[in-house]
Amino acid sequence: MERAKTKQYDSLTDFLRTQATVITHPIARILEKLGLHPNTVTILGLFLNIGAAAILASGRLVWGGVFLLLASSVDSLDGALARVSGAKSRFGAFLDSTLDRISEGALFFGLLVWLLQQNATLEIYLTFLILLGSVMISYTRARAEGVGYECKVGILTRLERVVVFGAGLIIGWVRPTLIFMAVFTWITVFQRVLYVYRESRKNP
Repeated sequence: MERAKTKQYDSLTDFLRTQATVITHPIARILEKLGLHPNTVTILGLFLNIGAAAILASGRLVWGGVFLLLASSVDSLDGALARVSGAKSRFGAFLDSTLDRISEGALFFGLLVWLLQQNATLEIYLTFLILLGSVMISYTRARAEGVGYECKVGILTRLERVVVFGAGLIIGWVRPTLIFMAVFTWITVFQRVLYVYRESRKNP
């Protein structure tokens, strides 16, 4: 008798998203009954992230962390709503990815506003490295897909970055969190470059 094959996940994000369907899908069905469109939820998530950024800029880092985790929870519902309602579309996927980048940029901009007031030079440099690395993580996946490779691998994709960032702000470990994110964001970039290189060697 053959054993059932264990599903392989490209990243922790894929695993967590699959496990979270027991929560997100029932909520998505409620949103569907309310007549909400997935793109509406996506845009709502953007405004919540901008709100979190404003809180960070004011220096209330703990509340900023709480609010950005709340915003990320809303972010996870647009995809679930698209699946349960059958409203998946290429534009919806494009809009979601685009607004995710804007949301992340807004959050780090909000943090930068506060850091500049504190003259926290090291933290400012780290924030820039994280933001650039985050853009590169997204770019490497998009470029890989453009040449025919599905590239979701990496240790610190968007979901992990949001959780680490939010938790670090709530705990009050700003510098250690930024150091961790700066290092592992760029490790993720190199993981994706290496993945595409290896895949290209299999099929030149």
